[in-house]
Amino acid sequence: MPRFTVHIRDEWLAVPCRDTTNTIQWLGQESLKRYIKNKPDNGGITAVKDTRFVVRRCQSLGLLDADDTIEDVLEDNDFVELAIEGDTMSPDFIPCEPGVSHLTAAYREPGEYISLDGNSLTSTDLVNLGRGLYKIKLTAEAERKVVQARELLDTIVKENKVVYGITTGFGKFARTVIPVSKLKELQENLVRSHSAGVGNPLSPERTRMLLALRINVLAKGHSGISLETLHAMIQAFNASCLSFVPEKGTVGASGDLAPLSHLALGLMGEGKMWSPKSGWADAKYVLEAHGLKPISLKPKEGLALINGTQMITSMGAEAVERALAIAQQADIIAALTLEVLKGTTKAFDSDIHTLRPHPGQIEVAQRFRSLLDSDHHPSQIAESHRFCDRVQDAYTMRCCPQVHGVTNDTIKFVQNIINTEINSATDNPMVFAERGETISGGNFHGEYPAKALDFLAIAVHELASISERRIERLCNPSLSELPAFLVNEGGLNSGFMIAHCTAAALVSENKVLCHPSSVDSLSTSAATEDHVSMGGWAARKALRVIEHVEQVLAIELLAACQGIEFLRPLRTTTPLEKVYELVRSVVKPWIKDRFMSPDIEAVHRLLIDQKVWNVAKPYIDKYQSEYIPESRPVSPTAFSLDSPASPRKRVRHE
Repeated sequence: MPRFTVHIRDEWLAVPCRDTTNTIQWLGQESLKRYIKNKPDNGGITAVKDTRFVVRRCQSLGLLDADDTIEDVLEDNDFVELAIEGDTMSPDFIPCEPGVSHLTAAYREPGEYISLDGNSLTSTDLVNLGRGLYKIKLTAEAERKVVQARELLDTIVKENKVVYGITTGFGKFARTVIPVSKLKELQENLVRSHSAGVGNPLSPERTRMLLALRINVLAKGHSGISLETLHAMIQAFNASCLSFVPEKGTVGASGDLAPLSHLALGLMGEGKMWSPKSGWADAKYVLEAHGLKPISLKPKEGLALINGTQMITSMGAEAVERALAIAQQADIIAALTLEVLKGTTKAFDSDIHTLRPHPGQIEVAQRFRSLLDSDHHPSQIAESHRFCDRVQDAYTMRCCPQVHGVTNDTIKFVQNIINTEINSATDNPMVFAERGETISGGNFHGEYPAKALDFLAIAVHELASISERRIERLCNPSLSELPAFLVNEGGLNSGFMIAHCTAAALVSENKVLCHPSSVDSLSTSAATEDHVSMGGWAARKALRVIEHVEQVLAIELLAACQGIEFLRPLRTTTPLEKVYELVRSVVKPWIKDRFMSPDIEAVHRLLIDQKVWNVAKPYIDKYQSEYIPESRPVSPTAFSLDSPASPRKRVRHE
């Protein structure tokens, strides 16, 4: 029989419907009857038939017409909200950050799987799992290891051995032995008491990443989770049944205890959950609507679910992937700005960078050569100032390989740490089935990803810092030889004046956010956990820094494309023209003042989706594959990148 889950004020009701030709009005009235049935005062409702209300979908909050039939507008097990006239929106609805989640009405259940074994997941894989591109399954070897570890724990319990976290309390209570009859309650109490986070929930994408990463760590077979519980977690992930996980509350030491506890709490059928089908609802209803049962914790399983660095690491994986994307595109944007400002290509000569052979610096210089004026890609703009009297450019153009380069190298360093952490066992105690013992240690400490993400924020911030200075040069007529603030009829029009202020504001915020959180520590758990990493904040602020960098570079790209308008009919190189055309496909030239925020957001979206990189990359690859350097002595580390070595063709200059 079809049924619907209806939310009225502070309660969720399961309402059966034998005849789906009934109307939405009927569903609302039937729901109200059930709501007032157990209320001493009828919930303040005197007569159901006289009560005015509206009904809307929980997932999208779209209003439903009272006269439509149920079968026409709802599907079996849909979640709906009934709002009584005069009531305010229920506080039980938990909004996600606007614009973050794409797992909404457009979500389509993926058909492809990623096999997890605890050893081979990458940051790219994890981000794609977060985006809903794959489901999860375990390898046969992972299942075997999980079963072996669980058998050891069952033996420990059966033999009444005293082992931390299995037959004892936690932290300060490690010496308190718990009776076997209360071991299930011990694990449930652990999860409930540790679900003490605050703040907005993680977006569905980030919660999917968190759950997927926890599954991957458990698949290593060193946590003692049962295969039954692990399969239940995988089923919840594959159905996108995602627990309410507040973003604040972890100190990143004995693992990300609070967020991982919230993650486990929903899987137990308690607290709130979200799915593309239901929106936010009570976890037990969301699981039931997807044909899933709450997990029932066995000895040690609560501890296995909440010990680890998975929130720091999953958010760190997103930070690394976004940092890689914006660093690549920053080179393209800076190259376009250099063209508009009529800079020289001399500073990118391969011989210069061979003498200081940092891989990132060489890589950036090579990209500039592949994008700017050369025999391969001639530029009419470059030709127009070939015989000017300028000798060299400002640092913001000339030193891009050095500044952008160290950012690239830092990102790769951090990516290596994050990928190692993704495939690390971070539980305590660790279960070694082959040795027949459990060992307490400190793999849950978040210092590695915390320090790495502080480094990442500092390094990536420089992309915005130098970009903001280039925006200033584009907007300042004494430096650009272009109209002030890149607009005609200055005074009547302000052009990019305040867009530059926005960039400056974001860079200033980043300077504060780049203060490392991992240099701080506060003793917790009665001095048992007396040194902590503060990695949760390191991850969250790294993501905020990267978002600001993306937005600043979006403003620079808009400004550079606007600068091109004043140099027409001259054309830049083919790859940079393609970038210009991409921007113009979403933003028109700035003829006179208009609402600018949508333009910035449109170009920001191009950068997030890596479309600027995708447009330019074929030209970069072709240039680098066709231009082979002349034979000469080179430092053995000079060209240790994946891409071919720097070309030695004629470089045009002023």
